[in-house]
Amino acid sequence: MSKKIGFLSFGHWADSPGSQVRSAADSLLQSIELAVAAEELGADGAYFRVHHFARQLGSPFPLLAAIGARTRTIEIGTAVIDMRYENPLYMAEDAGAADIIAGGRLQLGISRGSPEQVIAGWRHFGYTTAEGESDADMARHHAEAFLDVLKGEGFAKPNPRPMFPNPPGLLRIEPHSEGLRGRIWWGSGSNATSRWAATLGMNLQSSTLKDDESGEPLHIQQRKQIEAYREAWKAAGHRRTPRVSVSRSIFPLVDDRDRAYFGRDGRDRDQIGYIDATRAIFGRSYAAEPEVLVKELGADEAIAAADTLLITVPNTLGVDYNAHVIESILKYVAPELGWR
Repeated sequence: MSKKIGFLSFGHWADSPGSQVRSAADSLLQSIELAVAAEELGADGAYFRVHHFARQLGSPFPLLAAIGARTRTIEIGTAVIDMRYENPLYMAEDAGAADIIAGGRLQLGISRGSPEQVIAGWRHFGYTTAEGESDADMARHHAEAFLDVLKGEGFAKPNPRPMFPNPPGLLRIEPHSEGLRGRIWWGSGSNATSRWAATLGMNLQSSTLKDDESGEPLHIQQRKQIEAYREAWKAAGHRRTPRVSVSRSIFPLVDDRDRAYFGRDGRDRDQIGYIDATRAIFGRSYAAEPEVLVKELGADEAIAAADTLLITVPNTLGVDYNAHVIESILKYVAPELGWR
């Protein structure tokens, strides 16, 4: 089954030995260069994780717009934006502008977000939960408002004495990018939220961790999550075919650099832990010679079920090495599995 293959970068930077990304400037500029390199290699997507109060990528839209201006074909996205921190209307303006610059190539993953660097960081951004509402509830309400304004329908009553002439009727958020509403994804950590995302007509992103709902290996739980999502999508009566992505850490060992970095990677089994008191399962890494990877990845039921695969990259190792990892997957692994 042919698949879209992209990379997912967390955009870490650290002024420490061994890091090729020492500053925010390094992280942002190298992210642009890696997207350009990935497009040249034939990859399909450049995706970025958003974290606040961290030495990572906190404000995605300037980065996505810059990549959009430097590239022509590659999809440009997030996995994910934490909606607890977002003003839905302002976000719609930023997203519309970036999507127009990119020629309609944005693929925005949004979600409730992951454990934070600070306590209730969204409060510092001016947001509070309503009575009886959790922060996850607030994130979903922000998401629903964001989806609503992306429809492009007018909702704001115009001033009878405006500074500039208005079009007739109620006004909408501008700039509006036609089609962006269908390119919003929900990063789901459970079967229940995947069904909710399907009901609202969002695509599905499932990462390298999710709630441990059955005790089975991650790839089997994710495959069942994808099935539940598609059943809910069908029941909702949506007309288009939804997209589904899964994320994996994959390192083909093809030269001495690969073996030095990942030849002794011990994360070859799923791990169990707790996130906000919920039992969670963390997916394994794949690091082996290409022929071994082909066999191991061929048995991954979630990858088989998804149409898009996001490769998490170790961005602090620099653009050249990460481009090498992407090229190795596209050259030695993807064709053997029928992904290309």
